[in-house]
Amino acid sequence: QVEVVESGGASVQAGGSLRLSCVASIYTTYYCMGWFRQGPGEEREGIGAIEDDGRTYYADSAKGRFTISRDNAKNTWYLQMNSLKPEDTAMYYCAARSGGCLYGGNWYSLPEYNSWGQGTQVTVSS
Repeated sequence: QVEVVESGGASVQAGGSLRLSCVASIYTTYYCMGWFRQGPGEEREGIGAIEDDGRTYYADSAKGRFTISRDNAKNTWYLQMNSLKPEDTAMYYCAARSGGCLYGGNWYSLPEYNSWGQGTQVTVSS
């Protein structure tokens, strides 16, 4: 089973940018790679996901500010976050699922992801 590890979380001011990275332990061809977040007292929610061919899916809250990309040669995928807001403060998780992002359910369906990282904290101050 693939293991994934996130990095790049930090404390930033509103309006700033961050890029999170997630490295997988194996080649992730044929894997869908997702990003999720969980704010204090909130449920974990999907930010977006990326297919192995580069197609992406985003939550409405992420469109226009967040961009997901991947480098299959490095078994790494990224979450570029711009124009950060205090409400973006959360623990951010990457996750992997075999097959396509839409196979067996929606890309944001948490149970479909069978590998999760430990999370990286993003704090945005006003």
